[in-house]
Amino acid sequence: MTLTKKIGAEFIGTFWLVLGGCGSAVIAAAFPDVGIGLLGVSFAFGLTVLTMAFAIGHISGCHLNPAVSFGLWSGGRFSLSELAPYIASQVAGGIAGAAVLYVIASGQAGFDVTAGFASNGYAEHSPGGYSLVAALVAEITMTFMFLMIILGATDKRAPQGFAPIAIGLGLTLIHLITIPVTNTSVNPARSTAVAIFQGSWAVSQLWLFWLAPIVGALLAGVVYRWFEKE
Repeated sequence: MTLTKKIGAEFIGTFWLVLGGCGSAVIAAAFPDVGIGLLGVSFAFGLTVLTMAFAIGHISGCHLNPAVSFGLWSGGRFSLSELAPYIASQVAGGIAGAAVLYVIASGQAGFDVTAGFASNGYAEHSPGGYSLVAALVAEITMTFMFLMIILGATDKRAPQGFAPIAIGLGLTLIHLITIPVTNTSVNPARSTAVAIFQGSWAVSQLWLFWLAPIVGALLAGVVYRWFEKE
């Protein structure tokens, strides 16, 4: 598969992740009387990854996330030469997804993008008022576990054909735990995409949602390589 096709698939996949996941939070989470709530948003993010893993996993590996690309590289599963193109495509796809979401959401009277737009935050911008340290620990730990799930489920020794289910449900669980803490990132592309449209505090806090997921992913890659040694 050519690199162009791989990054094209990553663009489409990350577009879907942001539109589906963040879209559920912005449009459907608190819809009067029939809102899907945090449980629904958590499943929406998991379902975007599950569906795309089946759709494009055989094309690009379905990373959809710079942290995943870093973690797979750290784990010896991904080429360093493809890292930058993958990340650029993921960020671009995420921004495209956020742009479509903005057009749809702004069609409702009273819509205010500065209110949050599913952005990630800590301290006063954490949904539950959690501190910077709590957010940092949560994002590092959850991304570490996400990569452990990905690396384990896609290991050639694991049962074949079930990886998308494990990965999608893993991301669902991560959201169930950490939406109140940071609105759940574990994905710098997802965080960047909506922060650009939110335009104020989300941009100033974006550093954490690049640093923490990448650190967690790199650590997971190192740890899983230890498990792979005979």
